Amino acid sequence: MDILESENVQAEAKQRMAALMDHVRHELSGVRTGRATVTLLDGVRVTAYGSQLPLNQVATLSVPKPTLIVAQPFDPSLMTPIEKAIIGANLGLNPNNDGRVVRIPIPPLTDERRNELVKLVHKLAEDGRNSVRQIRREINDKLKTLVKDHGLSQNDERRNKSGIQKITDQYIKQIDDLQRAKDTELLTP
Repeated sequence: MDILESENVQAEAKQRMAALMDHVRHELSGVRTGRATVTLLDGVRVTAYGSQLPLNQVATLSVPKPTLIVAQPFDPSLMTPIEKAIIGANLGLNPNNDGRVVRIPIPPLTDERRNELVKLVHKLAEDGRNSVRQIRREINDKLKTLVKDHGLSQNDERRNKSGIQKITDQYIKQIDDLQRAKDTELLTP
């Protein structure tokens, strides 16, 4: 194996771990912190036109105040389905409509709910760390196969494994930092 192929293995590890980081960031951004953000509603699916559509495809979402999200449906006949979808998503939100827009007040978090959310954040972060380690395992298995097929020397394998471990450590540290930031955000009233 030449240097170019060994760089490709490390580049593949970086690319896969970066995509995973985007996913972890997105998952953590969806955890409610007591402040309004439209990402809270990313998982809400509205029954409209005979199918399940994401809320942001049937309404314009905005945050006029830190404790309020406003959904303005493109089609006024979707007011009730939007309300039902938000209630059915089990986010602890109680939407109401005035005939033109659906207002979704964000209630303050209780201490008990904050602790539940912290546990959820820790689970999401741990899942992310495990996925990073799984990517490392898969890449290291590729390197072992290359050594068996005489496409890579054992010295090159060790050097690549060392580089991949450094990449893994970087991404795990990023996940740890995201978790700490989210914990602080959740536990600060």
